[in-house]
Amino acid sequence: MQQERCSSSDRPLDPGCLLERDAERGADRLGCAAVDFPVAVVLPAGGSGERMGLATPKQFCTILNRPLISYTIQAFERLSWIGTVVVVVAKENHDLMLNIVQKCNHTKVKVVHGGTTRHRSIFNGLQAFSSTTDSLMPKPKVVIIHDAVRPFVEEDLLLKITLAAKEQGASGAIRSLVSTVIATTSEGYLDHSLERAKYRASEMPQGFLYDIIFQAYQRCSEFDFEFGTECLHLALQYCGTNAKLIEGPPTLWKVTYKRDLAAAEAIIKETLSMSACIIAGAEAEAVELAKTLQKNLNMMETDVIPCAKESNTEYLSKTRNFIHISTTASNLDMVKCFEDTDHACLYPVVVVWVQLNMTKQSVDSQKTDELTAFRSLASEVIQGNVLLYGIQIDHTKVPEQWERSVERLTQLTVALIRDRNAALTGQLLHA
Repeated sequence: MQQERCSSSDRPLDPGCLLERDAERGADRLGCAAVDFPVAVVLPAGGSGERMGLATPKQFCTILNRPLISYTIQAFERLSWIGTVVVVVAKENHDLMLNIVQKCNHTKVKVVHGGTTRHRSIFNGLQAFSSTTDSLMPKPKVVIIHDAVRPFVEEDLLLKITLAAKEQGASGAIRSLVSTVIATTSEGYLDHSLERAKYRASEMPQGFLYDIIFQAYQRCSEFDFEFGTECLHLALQYCGTNAKLIEGPPTLWKVTYKRDLAAAEAIIKETLSMSACIIAGAEAEAVELAKTLQKNLNMMETDVIPCAKESNTEYLSKTRNFIHISTTASNLDMVKCFEDTDHACLYPVVVVWVQLNMTKQSVDSQKTDELTAFRSLASEVIQGNVLLYGIQIDHTKVPEQWERSVERLTQLTVALIRDRNAALTGQLLHA
């Protein structure tokens, strides 16, 4: 994952290492070294999503067959230096949240009931640590409060927030204001405007010494509970703790409106499509096609490996996209390997089967056993979040014709990996 993709853009291209591959988690070891004290997270997720205009609260809306809140949870859960993630939900969504935890294999989550307002829900989440009888949830030194609908949070920022909270008592992410803030009169006229350069937007995540924020909530008024939304203000007003403010990246945007769901899906798809593993059959033509396709896929990080099972083990656990080139469908047994692991649980895995047709007969025009088996397998594995596509390419020794076919193959492969369209699974396209 290239860090410059995050810093050079005005929009969040990189979901904050959210989709980071296992081999690229050196930064997590750095976090372990820097954070030698217990850290926990509270995710208030009791909102109804009125501004979204949907019947389903936005935190439970599905993106790529996975609820939005699950992406946010994983952003924290993947970090070994973070202990427990307390998710605060409305009572009526308690069973739904438990099902999400089980389905998405979240292992650090504790679900508690929320209150009638944001501050009441956060306080309920903090109180989950105050019980001395629960040995699985020891009181943390630092607690991070974050919105459940901000899935793209980077480890670098979390580390800064955590360490600043440890030293200062409170910390929070901020962003420059995009628009000028104005005050209006009761009649709807302009009263005055604020000088934008002097003000910042308060964002999430925010970090606190647990004792400070818990004490602030114990001392705050009913008015704060009913109408307040800013945790940093409570720490300052009731504990005299002035927060360290840290400039946050563009990835801190919050899923608020229906259009934001489409933007979030596009970001995740784009990130997932940045790499691929090309598995080449034993035939010389398949190996040659694999090497050519690797050169053409210059927007992806690609590796070419042989089809031998012993060569696949490492790549099956790291890669989200596979391009399998063979003259038959018999080697697609590797697809079933995902059923024995949780690799496809959180994100869909794409497998593009490229059948290199060495004869002049069109496989698509025949109801062959291999084609039937391919479609049957696609229907089976999609239940496990594996999307299996097929592309047939006819081998030819005519250079111009072969180049056109390979170019078409490249275009189809890129489109399938980027779009991740479940409706196309089991279909055999022609290059």
